[in-house]
Amino acid sequence: MKRRTFLALAALPLLLAACGKQPALPTIPPDARVLAFGDSVTYGTGAAAGEDWPTLLAARTGWQVVNAGIPGDTAQAAAARIQPLLDTHRPQLVIIEIGGNDFLRRRSQRAVKEDIRGIVGAVKSAGAQAVLVAVPALSLFGLAASKASDAPLYEDLAKEEGIALIPDVFSDILSRPELTADKIHPNAHGYQQMATAIHARLQQIGLARK
Repeated sequence: MKRRTFLALAALPLLLAACGKQPALPTIPPDARVLAFGDSVTYGTGAAAGEDWPTLLAARTGWQVVNAGIPGDTAQAAAARIQPLLDTHRPQLVIIEIGGNDFLRRRSQRAVKEDIRGIVGAVKSAGAQAVLVAVPALSLFGLAASKASDAPLYEDLAKEEGIALIPDVFSDILSRPELTADKIHPNAHGYQQMATAIHARLQQIGLARK
């Protein structure tokens, strides 16, 4: 009987992985410092001041969310600026949304993936939780047709690095013209949707309180 119990417990992680489940992560308490790290979509381009998703997420969680979004930023450039931000703010959680500008510049997904891996590695080394927001694999056809889907590298990287992924949110918004300011940026309603969906996913995995 004891042997059967041991085998059942040993198999549990494999069963959970097969079902797509993962253990809940440590909850980030209110007033904790959180870093929103990304490009113009994190910055809030396309909406008025205070309508960006990091500000809206702060209102939902009580976290001190630092908006570290820079319009036009690439994963390649962002890899060089993450460490000073970690040293300055010492966040408990870093939400990473980056890569769209790399795709527009036709950089390979392999190169973008490795740049983001470096960012994730810096976050882990700083003792913070890293969460990855999947970004659409932007193309001229997709932009023209208002059809967007996540670049595969984000799911692959999240699995390889053992970090949480927020999938489909950005792609869904860009596929709905009523939620966009232009072909690559949400509008105020889009950022509200983005904050709501990110918050819901963070609650689902245990990082945010329900």
